[in-house]
Amino acid sequence: MSDKVIITCAATGSIHTPTMSPHLPITPDEIAEQSIAAAEAGAAILHLHARDPQTGHPTADPDVFMQFLPKIRQGCDAVINITTGGSAIMTLEQRLAAPIAAQSEMCSLNMGSMNFGLFPMRRRYSEWKHDWEPGFLDATRDMVFKNTFADIEQVFQKLGEQFGTRFEFECYDVGHLQTLAFYLREGLVKKPVFVQFVMGVLGGIDAAPEQLMHMKATADRLLGDNFRFSVLAAGRMQIPLATMGAIMGGNVRVGLEDSLWIGYRKLAASNAEQVSKIRRIIEELGREIATPDEARELLHLKGADKVNF
Repeated sequence: MSDKVIITCAATGSIHTPTMSPHLPITPDEIAEQSIAAAEAGAAILHLHARDPQTGHPTADPDVFMQFLPKIRQGCDAVINITTGGSAIMTLEQRLAAPIAAQSEMCSLNMGSMNFGLFPMRRRYSEWKHDWEPGFLDATRDMVFKNTFADIEQVFQKLGEQFGTRFEFECYDVGHLQTLAFYLREGLVKKPVFVQFVMGVLGGIDAAPEQLMHMKATADRLLGDNFRFSVLAAGRMQIPLATMGAIMGGNVRVGLEDSLWIGYRKLAASNAEQVSKIRRIIEELGREIATPDEARELLHLKGADKVNF
């Protein structure tokens, strides 16, 4: 089973705004529907954010999460992975409210504070569906996503220790791998470690083949044989670098949080379309995709019967 590829699908995120694609799921029903379809297409893990159903603005409200989490659990057996990153506009307490309420099997965890620049996307559009969108993007020019050592340790304590949640460790640069290795040595991170190489966000490492090789070599040096890695490349490099990651023996992440595209200047019609494309590539490379239960076994997850939704 070590050759099985775990496909993660990140359905909506907090980066893209409603103007950018009519296919971005916004309402709880849309998020549930697209997530279930992505699982049916082959995603073993579903990485989830929430949005205000009226405006599409990112929200950390647990009540909104609870409008789609039970529907997804009833509709498929995929591992549900709730964000603790949320958005840079949210406090740590806001970001942890939904994961604590849900007590999910898995959560994402950004391994450091960083500049998180979305403002270049502002130039691509002249008309907006909602008034909040351009200001939201512009604000990232002078905003830091905050996850200090103390913040990370709070997440370990409030989710890992209390509820047995395990983590998708999101590493946006090699320094984040240093932090992850430190906590592995300290015993606060339990193996197997699931590392997500996040590439292509302005403020982090760029989405280039050479950088993926660098991230993998650094993880090998710092983490030894204690980790499994996955590749998340933002924008147009999503499928090329995911393919490269699969060739290197890794896992992959796709979804409309990370890229709105399915081909050159062609918007993806759904999350499932991206999952289907990367699944076909993986299988043509001679590898097999992992089922949700196989992903649970590989990552030592507590099981869907131990969540609170």
